[in-house]
Order: sequence, then C-alpha cells, then structure tokens
Amino acid sequence: MKIIVCIKQVPDTNEVKLDPKTNTLIRDGVPSIINHDDKAGLEAALQIKEQTGATVTAVCMGPPQADVALREALAMGCDEAYLISGREFGGSDTCATAIIISAALKKIGYDLIITAIDGDTAQVGPQIAENLGIPQISYAEDVQIDGDVLTVKRQYEDRYHIIEVKLPCLLTALQELAEPRYMHAGGIVDAYEKDIPVITFDDIKDSINPAHIGLKGSPTNVVKSFTKQAKGAGAILNVEPDEAVEEIMKCLAEKHII
Repeated sequence: MKIIVCIKQVPDTNEVKLDPKTNTLIRDGVPSIINHDDKAGLEAALQIKEQTGATVTAVCMGPPQADVALREALAMGCDEAYLISGREFGGSDTCATAIIISAALKKIGYDLIITAIDGDTAQVGPQIAENLGIPQISYAEDVQIDGDVLTVKRQYEDRYHIIEVKLPCLLTALQELAEPRYMHAGGIVDAYEKDIPVITFDDIKDSINPAHIGLKGSPTNVVKSFTKQAKGAGAILNVEPDEAVEEIMKCLAEKHII
C-alpha cells in the first residue's frame, strides 16, 4: 500500500507579513515549518506503515525552500518525498492548487491520500479527491485499517460518524488524529542523504490546462489580507457567583453594548 501525505510549509512566526499588492505571504527571511495539522496526518500514516508495511510518501507544493519541510517529514520516518514547484504554480488558489497536486499524484501513484484542512478552508483535500474520482472522508479523528478497508471516526458538529471506505480514498486529518513523533538524530542524517525529486510544470503539462493554474488561472482571488490583531487584556471580576451576572450586565451597559 502506498500512502501519500500532502504537507504544507508555513511561516514559523506569529508576525506574518503580507505583500499588499498580491495579498500573498512574504516568505523571505522567515523560518518555515510543517503545518501542525499536517504533522498529525504524517503520524497517522507512519502508524499505518508500522502496522501494515505500507510506504509513506510526503508531497509538498511550494517554493524551493519547502525542501526543508520535506526533509523533516523524511526524518520522521517517511520513505520518500516529492516537491511540486514552479513559477507557473505561483499564486494558485485552492482550486488551482488541487488541479496541480492531483496531476502530480497521478504521476506518483497512491492508494491512500491524507491531507490536512489547509489553512481552515478545508477545500484542497476534497477538490483533489474530486479531481481523482476517489471517495473522501473529511475531519478524520481516528482511523483503523483492515486489508483494503478503512474505518474512520469523523468529527461532525456535536456527534461523530463512523464510516467504512475502501481504498483508494482520501482523508482530511484533524490535529486530534495523532500526536506527532519527534525526529531522531539518525533520521535527520538519513533525510539529508536522500534525493527529493522536483515535479515541475513540464512534468505534468500534459495533464493540466495552463489557463487553470497560477494567480491568473485561479477562479478566486484575495481582495484583502490582514494579520490578526492583538486583543487587550480582559477584566477580572472578583465577586461572588450570584453577583457575577449583575456585574457583567453593568459593564456591558457602561460600554453601550446593551
């Protein structure tokens, strides 16, 4: 069984800087890490590998420096890694990104694909599954495997779904799916001795329409981006519980909220 884990490299900082013209991240000079939810997906894949003898391949679409994130995945225990990179892919929205990744995965091959919820849009994973014509289960919180059948616990509002699905399929992982392991020294050394193939536009151009990728080919665009603003310190009311409601209502009235 071949497991593909799609990972994303994100800035390792709370001070995210944005290009005011393109509304895209400014990555220069900012250290990057693997997205935390993606690490949960990686760990789940590695646990299945230990149970079944499957192989795990990490795939990342990004600039050349995303090589570092892929080597971290190799150091955790992945068997191989691929970087999807090219100027033609720059500025792609979720739809264009899914088109590019889907074309690359057709080239690599897969049985099980695991993605995260990609920056809270939760779109790329399902779009990949639709492009590949395979079943998908989103918000996976637990997964068990028996042969070619997965039993997945899916988070759903105030309850859970227990769903069985046959391979090939795609899962989108929540952070609760698994607690990521640490890299070890031997794994880090091995990771930097491995080659990471780069899949470029030329490698998949026969499978995609150039008009549907990149910034110009994206059907959606970001009108405005801004960093999260810090909130002021909250007020602590040192009162008895039966007085709390009255004090809160008084504070809300003073601020003309009610």
